[in-house]
Amino acid sequence: MKLIAVGDLAPDFVVKDNNEKDICLSDYRGKKVLLSWHPLAWTPVCTKQMKALEANFEKFKEANTIPLGFSVDSSPCKKAWANELNIRNVSLPADFWPHGKVAQDYGLFLDIDGYSQRANVLIDEKGKVTWVKVYPLEQLPDINEVLNILANSQAL
Repeated sequence: MKLIAVGDLAPDFVVKDNNEKDICLSDYRGKKVLLSWHPLAWTPVCTKQMKALEANFEKFKEANTIPLGFSVDSSPCKKAWANELNIRNVSLPADFWPHGKVAQDYGLFLDIDGYSQRANVLIDEKGKVTWVKVYPLEQLPDINEVLNILANSQAL
């Protein structure tokens, strides 16, 4: 399983999100997409990571970017978690079944643990990967780093 790389065409997917809505990557052509991977819902660092996406939703919108908070949790689990965290704007896709299939396609699935790595993957308007960063599981991704990458890509 090879980690997705800058320049790769992002593998398409269709999964349910926290609202039981089908989320299909190719539906977002013409917009940038941030796949913000977190290992498991209901854990402290993952909670902060998803709250940061929600708190910066308008900034993502201004950057023509759809933030998606991915994990291998089930859709009902992610619905309850989103309600608990008051996440109303950011979609939380469930890579639940086949278990971790999208994470596997992106080279982010940890077989031994049964969940994904913590990572951010930015995809451009044409479906190509423009930035990938994998973090230690215990590290909160810096949302400002992601926003700066987006701002710099707009300046090009």
